[in-house]
Amino acid sequence: MGTPVSGPGAYSKRTDTAVSNANNSLPNAGYGEAKAYEEQRTGAPVAQSGGAPAISLADMFQGMGQDVVPMGAESTQPDVPITDGASLGPGAGLEALGPSAPDPGLQRQKMYLPVWEFLANQPGSSDSARNLIRQIKAQTM
Repeated sequence: MGTPVSGPGAYSKRTDTAVSNANNSLPNAGYGEAKAYEEQRTGAPVAQSGGAPAISLADMFQGMGQDVVPMGAESTQPDVPITDGASLGPGAGLEALGPSAPDPGLQRQKMYLPVWEFLANQPGSSDSARNLIRQIKAQTM
């Protein structure tokens, strides 16, 4: 028998008691199992809630989000175009991000690139292997 379905609104009833009631006995128990189960179930005390102090979300996240600019607020940088840092449009382009220094580890892997490409192109090769090849190619070529 499954857990009964609760009704709506005023007709609702708790449905979580079915689980605790089901744990009170062991159905289809073999010889001696029911007694052992009952001893084990009643032997250890059940943990009581309320031991830890309550923490409110306001205390947990105190001060976080105070620097967030709301969606409808005026810009804090009115002279900077919205496309600043993008490859198209007014403002600085991708060069504003600065030069990226190649990873020396990937530079060393460049000589093994044909081997890595062969392995990455095998059936069953992982996406991680193919992404590694892309990283090596992007930073060394």
